[in-house]
This record gives sequence, structure tokens and C-alpha cells, in this order.
Amino acid sequence: MKKILVLLVICVTSVATAQDRYTNGMQKAFQLWGEQKPTEASNLFERIAMAEQDNWIPHYYVAHVNTIHSFGEKDFEKLSKQLEKAKEFLDLAKAISPDNPELIVLEALINTAWIAYDGATYGMTLSGKNFQLYEQALAMAPQNPRVVLSKAEWDMGSAKYFGKDVTPYCKDVEKSLELFANFSNDTPFYPSWGKDRAEVVLNQCGE
Repeated sequence: MKKILVLLVICVTSVATAQDRYTNGMQKAFQLWGEQKPTEASNLFERIAMAEQDNWIPHYYVAHVNTIHSFGEKDFEKLSKQLEKAKEFLDLAKAISPDNPELIVLEALINTAWIAYDGATYGMTLSGKNFQLYEQALAMAPQNPRVVLSKAEWDMGSAKYFGKDVTPYCKDVEKSLELFANFSNDTPFYPSWGKDRAEVVLNQCGE
């Protein structure tokens, strides 16, 4: 009995140590990102992802960091490298957590980064894909604020491109803010971004 108790203590201690290492690593990666060190943050998220191969969250953040910092990038080689890494880790995350609306939104953002770089080259093929992705995400998670906001922003961008009024989509941005106020998830480091962006977009709606 004593041996069993000792083994249980060792197992619990090992799990707690691994969890602490994960938590500390993720917090450090977010700190680096907050200090405007996206490459260092991405590298640390990647190391964590390789150690946590059954956890989609660190894979998600490798993809997210590389996607966000591709917007506005003018160097094609650098852009390609970042977005290819984003897609690689998105695919790994999707293998761990299929039918995940957060990952569907991220896939659409990767496509949007390509379109933002060169709409003439990528817009024709990826715009239709994004429409499908956002419809899929909305059907799966209509109460997810990032889904609602991201779809609204995409619809606004499409409307502007075709010279149409974006006002009808402002109500969706308002809805996303209501959802942000009530949305919660107990998974450590679950995506929580978007509220600040929604407020900016809504302010622009009034202009």
C-alpha cells in the first residue's frame, strides 16, 4: 500500500511539474509577444507545441503569431515563410482538434493575409474559400464572438471592395461585443482576442 501511495505522489508531482512548465512557458511566450518580439514568441510557442503534441493551443499560437505579423509585410519571401509556418501549425492543431471554430477562423485569417498582400493573385481563389469557412464556423459556433466579429469584418471588406454599404454588418459587430461580455472558456490560454478590435471596428461604423 505504501508503495502505491509513493507512486501516486510521484505521478501527481510529475503532472504538476509538467503543468507548471507549460504554464510558465506559455506566459513567457505571451510576454515576448507583448514586447513586440513575434519571432521569439513564435519560436517559444513552437517549442511548447512540440512538447505538447496532444494540445492544440500552443500550435494555434504559433499559427496566430505568424499570421498577425504577416499583415502589412511587403517582403514576399518573409511573408511566405511566415504564412507557410502558420498553415503548418494550423494543420497540426486541426489534427488534434478537428471541427474547431477557432481554427476555422484562423484559417480564414491566413487566407486574408495572402489576399491583403496581393488581391489580384489570391483574391479569386481564396475569397470564395473564406466565405465557406466563415459560414461553416458560424453554423458551428454562432455564440463565439471571434467567429461573429471575423465574419463581420470579412463581409465589410467584401462590401467595400464592391462599393456597397457596410452599415448592415455593424449590427454583427455590436453582437460580437455582447458575446465577448459573456463568453468564457476554462481551457488555459484559450483564445480571448477580439474585443478591442470589435470596439475599433464599431467606432468606424459610426463614421
